[in-house]
Amino acid sequence: MKREPITLEAHLERLEQRRAALRREVAVPRNSGTRRTASKRALLAAIEATGAKW
Repeated sequence: MKREPITLEAHLERLEQRRAALRREVAVPRNSGTRRTASKRALLAAIEATGAKW
């Protein structure tokens, strides 16, 4: 069964409703990064060097 596409705004609204129904913050585990390419590791290191969080 194929679903109809939804807008980003509609998706975010549904997500907020689901979070509100849980009545708590949703903890999403971070990706372990065991299969990252060298270029991806370099990009993340550069981002981290600026003091930003990725």
